Amino acid sequence: MKLYSTNNKDLRVSFQEAVFHALPQDKGLYMPEVIPTLDSAFIRHIQQYSLPEIAFHVAHALIGDAIPSADLKAIIADAINFDAPVRFLDAEQAVLELFHGPSFAFKDFGARFMSRVMGYFSKQGDQLLDVLVATSGDTGGAVALGFLGVEGTRVTILYPKGKVSKVQEDQLTTNGKNIRALEVDGTFDDCQAMVKTAFSDEDLNRTLRLTSANSINIARLIPQTFYYFWAYAQLKSQGAGDVVFSVPSGNFGNIGAGLLAYKMGLPVQHFVAGTNVNDTVPRYLTDGQYLPQPSIQTLANAMDVGNPSNWVRIQDLFDQDIDSIRQVVSSYTFTDEQTKQAMDELFAQYAYVACPHTAIAYLAAKQYRNEHPGSYASVFLSTAHPCKFPDAIPATAFQAVKLPEGAEALAGKERRVTEIGVDYEAFKTYLLDNR
Repeated sequence: MKLYSTNNKDLRVSFQEAVFHALPQDKGLYMPEVIPTLDSAFIRHIQQYSLPEIAFHVAHALIGDAIPSADLKAIIADAINFDAPVRFLDAEQAVLELFHGPSFAFKDFGARFMSRVMGYFSKQGDQLLDVLVATSGDTGGAVALGFLGVEGTRVTILYPKGKVSKVQEDQLTTNGKNIRALEVDGTFDDCQAMVKTAFSDEDLNRTLRLTSANSINIARLIPQTFYYFWAYAQLKSQGAGDVVFSVPSGNFGNIGAGLLAYKMGLPVQHFVAGTNVNDTVPRYLTDGQYLPQPSIQTLANAMDVGNPSNWVRIQDLFDQDIDSIRQVVSSYTFTDEQTKQAMDELFAQYAYVACPHTAIAYLAAKQYRNEHPGSYASVFLSTAHPCKFPDAIPATAFQAVKLPEGAEALAGKERRVTEIGVDYEAFKTYLLDNR
C-alpha cells in the first residue's frame, strides 16, 4: 500500500510511514494511492460474513501486503471485539449503534485498530512512540482506552477546558500509566492547531518520535469503513434495499470513512452530513465558498469544529469537484433547541434515548427524507452512548438510560490532569520536560 499527500500527489510513502508520521510535512493528509473496488460477489453475499470477516476483507484490500494476513486477522480480532447493531425504529428508519465498545463511542473502532497497528509496527523499533491527540469529546476517551498499557507508546491528550462532559473528562484523565491529559484553556480548534504545529516542528521531531491518533491518521480512517459495510450486511439480511446514511459530522472523519467505503463499492444511495451550528460544510455545499470559522460550543460538543480537517480528504475523493460531492452528499445544520426537540421526539415516539450527536443525525435523516421521499432505509448513526451526556439529554429521557458496564466505576477514580493555555511553546516545553 502506498499513500500520497493531498497537497502533493507525487509524494509516495508506505502505510507504516503514514501511520507513524500521520501529517505530511506539507500539512496535507495521506490518502491511498489506489482505492480498490471490492469484488462484486463479496458485496452480493456480504450478509453471510461476520463483522471481523468483513473488517479483514476491507482492510486487506486497502492495506495489501503492508501487514501479513495472519497478523492483520489477529489485530482485527483483538481490536474489533464488540458489535455495531442496526436497530429499526419503524419500517423506514433505523439507527446504527456504534457505542458498544469500551469507551461507549464510535471512535473505539478507529482507536483500537490504530493502537494495535502501531504496537505491531513499534516492535520493529526501540524508541518510545509519543502519540498526540486533540479531542472535542469522544476521541480522547477511545484513544486513552485503546492505547492504555500498549507497550512502547505514550499518549498525550489535549482537550478544551469546560467543553467536554463529565464522563468524557473522566475517560481522559483517570487512566494513568502511559496516558497523560492536558486541559487547554481554549477550543478544540486550538488543541488541534497545537498538535498539528508539533508535527511540523523539526526540532521537536528530532527529539521525540511523534504520531497522531486523531482522524487525520489514515489508520483511524480505515477501520471506520468497517461499520458501514457491516451495517449494509445487516440491512441486507433484513430485506432492506437502498440505504441513505445520515452521519453526525464534526471533523468529518466519520462520513469521510463512509465515502471511502462508497468509493470501494459499497452500495449507498446517498450520505447526509448533519452538523450543529458549526456549519462550515453546509455553507460550502450551498454557496461553494469554504470559509472556516471559530468553533462555537453546543450540546453536541464532539461536533464543535469550525475547520474540519478531514474535509480535504472528501474533496480529494471527488477530485475537488463540488458538483460531484453534491450528487452524493447533502448537509444540514441544526441548533441546540432543535437538538433538544429531537431528543424529546425520539424518546416520546420510539422510547429511544439518544445523545445530542445522534439526535442531529436523526434530524438530518428526517429532513433529507422530507425533501427526497422514496423507498429506502434511512440509517442514522448513533455515535455515543447517552450516559456520556447527563446534562444535555432531557431529564425524563435520561432516567431511562441504562449505564453500560464500566461507566459507574469511572466516577470514583482519581483525575490526573495538567492545565495549559493556548500556547504552543508551553505545550512543546511540557513534551520535552516530561519525556
